[in-house]
Amino acid sequence: MGALDEGHFSVELEDGVNVEVGFEPETLPIEEAVKVLLQGLGEDINREGLRKTPARVAKALCEGTRGYRQKAKDIVQGALFPEAGLDDGVGHAGGVGGLVIVRDLDLFSYCESCLLPFQVKCHVGYVPSGQRVVGLSKLSRVADVFAKRLQDPQRLADEVCSALNHGIKPAGVAVVLQCLHIHFPNLELGFHDSTHQEWVKVSVCSGKGLFENSKATIWSDFLSLLKFRGMNVEKTRTKDSTSPCWCPSQSSSALIPCKIELVHQMVAAVTSILKSLGEDPLRNELVGTPNRYVRWLMNFEKANLELKLNGFVCGKMDPFHPSCNEAEMQSELNLAFWSLCEHHLLPFHGVVHIGYFCTKGTNPIARSILESIVHFYGFKLQVQERLTRQVSETVSSLLGGDVIVVVEASHSCMVSRGIEKLGSNTATMALLGRFSTDAAAKNMFLQSIQNTSTS
Repeated sequence: MGALDEGHFSVELEDGVNVEVGFEPETLPIEEAVKVLLQGLGEDINREGLRKTPARVAKALCEGTRGYRQKAKDIVQGALFPEAGLDDGVGHAGGVGGLVIVRDLDLFSYCESCLLPFQVKCHVGYVPSGQRVVGLSKLSRVADVFAKRLQDPQRLADEVCSALNHGIKPAGVAVVLQCLHIHFPNLELGFHDSTHQEWVKVSVCSGKGLFENSKATIWSDFLSLLKFRGMNVEKTRTKDSTSPCWCPSQSSSALIPCKIELVHQMVAAVTSILKSLGEDPLRNELVGTPNRYVRWLMNFEKANLELKLNGFVCGKMDPFHPSCNEAEMQSELNLAFWSLCEHHLLPFHGVVHIGYFCTKGTNPIARSILESIVHFYGFKLQVQERLTRQVSETVSSLLGGDVIVVVEASHSCMVSRGIEKLGSNTATMALLGRFSTDAAAKNMFLQSIQNTSTS
C-alpha cells in the first residue's frame, strides 16, 4: 500500500494492477484541457453547441475509465455458490469439471494507442472446481471492470482471465475477445479508396489452468460452442502472437509539421487528461498516445477542407417549364462520410443517400461532386441533423429545390457514455421541394435505399 494525497491510498489488486482507492477524477482539469483542444481546432468554445462540450467530454471519459476505481475481487466475493458435480458415474457435470460459458458480452473500451473507443464482444468460459460456481452476471461485471480502462485487446483478455482465475479458483478459465476498432480514411490519400475498411477487427484469447495449453481438448469444446454463434475461431490470436499492433494510429505517430507550437499545446492538454484519469503518461504504451490523438483530431480542424465542385454550375429548374414534367429522378446512394460529434468529441460515421430530379436528356451530377459536398461537411465538428441539412441545402442550390437526403450513421457516443447501445444506428432525412409534397417520389427513393441495403 502506498501513500498518496489525503483521502487516497494505492493498493495492488489481485490482478496485479495498482489503483487509487477513493480516487475520483477531477473534471475541471479535463474540461480546461478540452477547451485547449477545441481552440486548437479553430473553434469558438463559447458558441452554442460547444459551451457544454468540455463538461460532456470530461463526464464521458470518467465514465469510460471507471474501471481504475473498481476492484474485481469485490464483485466475485459474495457471488460464489457451492454446487457439486456428479456423485457417481462417468463424466463431468454441474459444479465439478463441467464447462460453463457466457457468450456475447457486449463491452467497450478506450484504445490506449489513440484514445478512441473500440467495441468488444467477450466470451468467458471456466471449469468449476471445489464446488465453487459464480453468479453468471458477475462474469460480465468483472470483464467490464477491465474494459473500462485504457486498453489493448490482448492485455484486456489477460487481465480478465487472471482476475477470474484468482477470484473463482476454477480448474481452468478462458477468455475470447472479438474487437472492432474504427478506421478513419487518411485525408492525405483522399477519400475514394474503394479498398478502405472502416473497421479493424481482431480476435484474441487467454487461458489459465486447463486452458493454458492452447491445444488442449477443453479449448476445442469451448470454441465449438462459440461456433454456434458464428464466430470465426480460425483467426483468433494468442498472446504469443507476433502480429503488429492493431490500432490504425500506430502507422503514423509523428507530429503535424505545421503549427508546431499549437500542436504542442494540444499534446500537453491530452497528457494532462491522462493524468487526471489516474493514468501514467510515461507508461510505455502511452508515451506516443497524446501525439497520435492530436494528429487524428486535427483532421477536423475548422475549414480544413475545400468544397471542390470542379466548376459545376446548374440553374434551378423552372417548375412551369414543359421540360420539368419530363424530369427523371436520379440518386446517389451510400456516399461514405466520417465526422466528429461536437458534443462529446467522439467519432461517428456512416453513409449519405441523395436523390434529386434531373431534366430528361441531361447528364446527372457526377458522384465525385456529391462526395466532395459530403466530405466537406463531414470532416468538421458536427451533429448529424446539421450535416443532413447542410448537404441538402448545398445540393439544392446546385440542382434546384427538389432534393431528398437521408443520412445513416453509427455514433461512438452511444456506447461510451454509460448508455452502451452497441449496434444502434441513427437516420435523419431532409425533404426539399417536390419530395416534401410528392409522396410517390419520396417512397420511390426510400425504396431504392431499402433495395441496396437488402441485396
